[in-house]
Amino acid sequence: MTSPDWHPPAASGPLDATVTLPGSKSLTNRYLVLAALASGTSRLRRPLRSRDTELMAQGLRQLGAGVDDATSSADALTSPDWLVTPATLRGGGTIDCGLAGTVMRFLPPVAALARGPVSFDGDEHARTRPMAAVLDALRDLSVGVDDGGTGTLPFVVEGQGSVDGGTVTLDASASSQFVSALLLAGARYGEGITVVHNGGPLPSLPHIEMTVETLRDAGAEVDDSEPNTWRVEPGELLPLDVTVEPDLSNAAPFLAAALVAGGTVVVPDWPQHTTQAGDRIRDVLDQMGAEVRLDARTLTVAGDGHPQGVDLDLSDAAELTPVVAALAACAEGPSIIRGVGHIRGHETDRIVALAQELGALGVEVTEREDGLRIDPRPLRPATFHTYADHRMVMAGAVMSIAAPGTVIEDPGTVAKTLPGFVGLWESMIRTSAG
Repeated sequence: MTSPDWHPPAASGPLDATVTLPGSKSLTNRYLVLAALASGTSRLRRPLRSRDTELMAQGLRQLGAGVDDATSSADALTSPDWLVTPATLRGGGTIDCGLAGTVMRFLPPVAALARGPVSFDGDEHARTRPMAAVLDALRDLSVGVDDGGTGTLPFVVEGQGSVDGGTVTLDASASSQFVSALLLAGARYGEGITVVHNGGPLPSLPHIEMTVETLRDAGAEVDDSEPNTWRVEPGELLPLDVTVEPDLSNAAPFLAAALVAGGTVVVPDWPQHTTQAGDRIRDVLDQMGAEVRLDARTLTVAGDGHPQGVDLDLSDAAELTPVVAALAACAEGPSIIRGVGHIRGHETDRIVALAQELGALGVEVTEREDGLRIDPRPLRPATFHTYADHRMVMAGAVMSIAAPGTVIEDPGTVAKTLPGFVGLWESMIRTSAG
């Protein structure tokens, strides 16, 4: 079911706003998986509560783990903590993946440890997202998988209570999540797991680095010293007590707004050191003419309303592409975004979708094999279609500043990663106007 169209408020002048963001989806879902496989109860503080993370929590409950709310030790504005209690994993149920790549990819290797078959399905759009690499890897580990030969949802993993493990070779050029999925469960396999990538360029390497770091947080022994090879030794995973960093990719549209409207946007609690790919937005904004300053865990971005065109390789942070493309559409001069061909297999074909929607607002967009060329032109308002893709909602919001009167279709789909996005955006605009 789609949500009513959204008419974002126009920015009446330069911005002057502070935007506090909830936790990272990528970290929340990795911590949830590791906590469910640990040797005792874990506490996740300030986790993201969104459709993707709630689906992950429910999927783990379906497998037998306890995922329960707890009184938060953080301030009252944050979401409640999650207490995660491991249990013997069970089969016999169906896991709803929605449109969450982390759920559909991270949980099958966990389900292989369950006793009994586990079915997986999701939204209609999810049934086109590539899954074959991780499913074939499970077959190579002697885990039964029935996907009807499609390499996509729906499918059934024949859980057998244990997995011997060993070495698997796969092509993860379509998604780094294939590697992360096997690593996250690998410590619970009898021989651990060694994952070897053999294929084209591996996208979003920071996400694999994040997986390795979270595994080490849980006490796993991980060897990532050899390129394209990762080894997780078998062993116990320790309970976690962690505070989830803010989602830095979700900060991108708010920070981009400072360049388009002019003014200043501040995001508190920005980590000094992180494995989140979204941290790349600081370099991108700097290249596009912003003043970017990180002091004492507070990020400040200031712009003059005149972003500059750029030539960027975003292969390590492709999730930023929709917002960066929108920013480029408002720039003074052409831009090229490279290295993101794999985003054709995300929630939608983001390259096609961006070309279509930015084009409808008057921008000249040329599709490239691995990205986009964007030539700014005078903008006109239009309806910005979002294709059940949360990042397209964020891109549309940025465009609404430069093209007032732009209407954004189905903004509710942004609940996938940031349920409060619309409220945060409107507060940023209206607070600045006040």
